[in-house]
Amino acid sequence: MRKNYLIKKLPLLLAALTLLGAFPVQAQEKAIAATTPVQTTVPVQMTVTLRALDDNKRVPEVTKEDVVVRQGNKRLQVTGWTPARDGRAGLDLFILIDDAADHSVASQFDDLRSFINSQEPNALVGVGYMRNGTVQIAQNFTTDHEQAAKALRIPFASSGAYGNPYLSVIDLMKRWPADANRRQVVMITDGIDRFRGGPKHRGLSNISPDVDSASQVAQRTGTTIHTIFTRGVGRLANNYWEITNGQNGIAMLSEQTGGESFYLGTQNAVSFKPYLDTLQRTLDNQYLLEFHAAPGTKPAPLYVKLSTEVAGVELNSADSVWVNAK
Repeated sequence: MRKNYLIKKLPLLLAALTLLGAFPVQAQEKAIAATTPVQTTVPVQMTVTLRALDDNKRVPEVTKEDVVVRQGNKRLQVTGWTPARDGRAGLDLFILIDDAADHSVASQFDDLRSFINSQEPNALVGVGYMRNGTVQIAQNFTTDHEQAAKALRIPFASSGAYGNPYLSVIDLMKRWPADANRRQVVMITDGIDRFRGGPKHRGLSNISPDVDSASQVAQRTGTTIHTIFTRGVGRLANNYWEITNGQNGIAMLSEQTGGESFYLGTQNAVSFKPYLDTLQRTLDNQYLLEFHAAPGTKPAPLYVKLSTEVAGVELNSADSVWVNAK
């Protein structure tokens, strides 16, 4: 019965094979491709810092092939991995000091001036003070590092009527001149939101709602925000809850934007120099990462996770990168 069945079906099989043979393989592939939707991708770029897990060891070498970028469970194609050195070392560095800081922070200015003067000759450095939820520019971006260092002044020890460091850094980012350089902020503050703070916000879990807003603007504009804690003035600056919430706020802002955050308990550090030395190593070990991602119907943040199998090193970056609409 089985043999007779195959014999009866043989003419049909031969006809089908003949029909398929009439179409070249390439034509068949084109026909399939024409019915398959094509998902376009666009290149996006973000700044990544290599950091040795052991601070006493040299940062291991990481190549483009070593970098893994994932969007959820999907691995994205890495197309560029360029060290931010030599011709690609463009840097915009802004020193942002809270005018609500205690006068004693001025004792750190010699180390801060040395840090400014140690930057590469083509690095643009600016200086400003946070007050009333805005930034008062003391020195616009300049390659004259000595001039930028001279712009440092003793803070007013007053936050103004709308003291909020997160609104201030948002103001700065919105006024940032457009260029292709890395954007780095060193934000010196206690992180206390004096505008929205007070009794109704007390509690260790209450971080200023403007932290998220500042983080979103930073990730959209590709700005890395490093933060250094320094004690402020006034009643809130002596409140343990407010101090802790302020430290948590600036730590979160740095974490989400790929920056470093420094504080030593609730007291001022004896010296900023160890912090600034770490920041210099950070700037010296940054890379420009480029990969391809599928755009949406409107501009939106793309949340990614970076990793590498190279031992002894981690990749630090912002939580997301901005992707323009298709």
